[in-house]
Amino acid sequence: MLNNPMNTVPLAGKIAIITGGARGLGRDIAEAFHATGAQVVISGRDLQTLTATAKSIDPTGESVVPVACDNTDEQAVAALAATTIERFGRIDVLVNNTGIPGPTTPLWEYSQAEWRETIDTNLTGTFLCCRAVLPTMIEQRSGSIVTVGSATGKRPNAGRAAYAASKTGLIGLTRTLALEAGPYGVRVNLVSPGAVDSDRFRRVIETMAATRGVTSEEFLREAVSGSALGRLVQAADVAGTIIFLAGDAAASITGEDINVSAGLVMY
Repeated sequence: MLNNPMNTVPLAGKIAIITGGARGLGRDIAEAFHATGAQVVISGRDLQTLTATAKSIDPTGESVVPVACDNTDEQAVAALAATTIERFGRIDVLVNNTGIPGPTTPLWEYSQAEWRETIDTNLTGTFLCCRAVLPTMIEQRSGSIVTVGSATGKRPNAGRAAYAASKTGLIGLTRTLALEAGPYGVRVNLVSPGAVDSDRFRRVIETMAATRGVTSEEFLREAVSGSALGRLVQAADVAGTIIFLAGDAAASITGEDINVSAGLVMY
C-alpha cells in the first residue's frame, strides 16, 4: 500500500513567511496556512495593519507574527529572515506574495520611476526574499519557495507592460533557482493566478475600462469570456494551490509554473 502524504493538517509544524500578508490575497494565504497547521510570519510595510491581521487570525499571538518589511530594502529583508529564525528556529516555506499592479497606461507614457517601482517590488523584491531564506533552507536541506506570479506574465494586457515584464521575469527566476537549489532539497515553484476576485482587481478594472472607453461591467465580461470557466478566480483557489506546493504532498514538484486562471491560460 502506498504511503499517503496528504493529511488533514498538511502544513503541521511548518514555519512559513508570507510577504504582503496584511490584506487581500496575502491575508487569505496566511489564514489558510494557519488553518492547516503552520506557524506564520506575515510581512509588509504597514505594521499597524499587519498587527491587526495577525490578531484576527490568531488572537493568542503565538502562531501568526507580524514583521514590518519593505521587500525592496535589502537590510529589512535580511532582518525578516533573521527574526523568523530567532522566533521559530527555522524557515520551511517562503511565499513571495508582495506585488503592485504598476501603471495602467501605454509604455510610452510611463515614467522611469513607475517602471522601476514595479520591477523593484515584484521581481527584485522576490530575489531579495529568496536570497535571504536560502542559507537556512540549504543548511536544513529542505524548504519550499512559492512565488505568486500572474497570467498576465504569459497573456498580455494592453497598458500593463511593467507588470507583465515583472511577472514574466519570475518564471525565469523560478526555473533557474529550482535547478540551483534542488540538490539541497529545496523546491521552488510559481503560481500564476488569473484575475482574482478582489478589491485590487476591481480598481485595476476601473482604470483599464476608462482607458478603453467602456464600463467596468463591460470590461469585466470581456476579461472572463476568454477563460474556459468563464469566471473570476477565487482567492481560496490560489491559497489552496500554494498550500499544496508548500507541503510534503508536492515533494517531487519543483521548477513549475502552475496556472490558477479558470482556464484563461493553459501553458
